[in-house]
Amino acid sequence: ESLMVALFQSIALAFLTTLVGAVIAFFIALMAARNLAPTWLINIVQTVMALIRAIPTILWVLIYSVALGLGANAAVIGLTFHSVAYLVKVYADSIDEISGDTLSALRAMGVGFWPLVSQVIFPTIASSLLSWTFIRFEINFANAVAVGAAAGAGGISYQLFMASGFYFDFHEVGMIVYLILAFTIPLEIISYKLRSRYIKRATK
Repeated sequence: ESLMVALFQSIALAFLTTLVGAVIAFFIALMAARNLAPTWLINIVQTVMALIRAIPTILWVLIYSVALGLGANAAVIGLTFHSVAYLVKVYADSIDEISGDTLSALRAMGVGFWPLVSQVIFPTIASSLLSWTFIRFEINFANAVAVGAAAGAGGISYQLFMASGFYFDFHEVGMIVYLILAFTIPLEIISYKLRSRYIKRATK
């Protein structure tokens, strides 16, 4: 396979795991936000998510590789698992920034939980969610590059592993490194701009 196809596979892996992780994390974050959920539920969710985050992503991928066998499935589940734990924390923090008095007043007016989420909470924190999700996509791409070969998921890391460890084709190694940099540098720039925009909005 060509290097561009391999790079696309790594990008697709990062995108898929970020997207799935973001959807799952948003709903779990509703159970971890202090202005929405009861204290006992918050403590349980935050403790479980903290334990998951404490284990590096690559170890989760290796655990699922042992359980499911080498392949893309282990990489997808391992990356998604850690993404959920990461995003739950930052999403819940974003929800916590909404005034609890405002939410209580809306509830007192008879606004149901899901209308409150869809019409008040989500629109209010949408820019924050976008910023954090993109940051996680950047992290997941780096993880996809790191774990692709270890999990047998292919991608650009497998090509790098083969070129450096088997073929000793250092010209191809250089090309792979340049390709990775050509994608990660714009990602870092966009991520920085999104963070800066969110910080400006948060301080207004």
